[in-house]
Amino acid sequence: MGSYDFMKIEKKLSKYLDAERYQHTLGVMFTCTSLAMVHNVNLEDAQIAGLLHDCAKCVPNKKKFKLCKQYKIPVTEFEASHPFLLHAKLGASIAKDKYAVTDPEILSAITYHTTGKANMTSLEKIVYIADYIEPMRNKAPNLELIRKLAFQNLDECMYEILKDTLIYLEENPKDIDSATRDAFVYYKDLHVERNAGIE
Repeated sequence: MGSYDFMKIEKKLSKYLDAERYQHTLGVMFTCTSLAMVHNVNLEDAQIAGLLHDCAKCVPNKKKFKLCKQYKIPVTEFEASHPFLLHAKLGASIAKDKYAVTDPEILSAITYHTTGKANMTSLEKIVYIADYIEPMRNKAPNLELIRKLAFQNLDECMYEILKDTLIYLEENPKDIDSATRDAFVYYKDLHVERNAGIE
């Protein structure tokens, strides 16, 4: 028996998410589990991180600020003007408080699933990538390539996603979190190193 009662957690979670967000969440959970099988990551960790990654997504913005105060989560100036980003940090606190998740790596994967960061663990990368490629997603460019890469090389996949994300966000540079820029620089450097001898 695993540590988590997934049926119980899914039932509870479904009350806090709208139908579309819940379907997305299940897609992310299944995608995380598939990626974990390929990349030798603990399946249950990937499953629970995927299931709870958006557990705070449907909390109204006003309540997000209130809960951040309650959980003593620091809110940056950037987050205060982009409150949708808070669901990731807040989600980690809710996962711990309401769903009894104590593993710091799982909580960290939830925290960074929106912005990414430099030097992520395999689990963090898996949740970030699964959120981008799960079956219901269909708007991002290069999805076919990115979906293939996800099962081949997590770092290369991160580079492609971050590159496309920044191109998209460059239309409104004020909307780019510094963690996302840092993540891109980190994975771009790895990409350049990896391809240095190939040309």
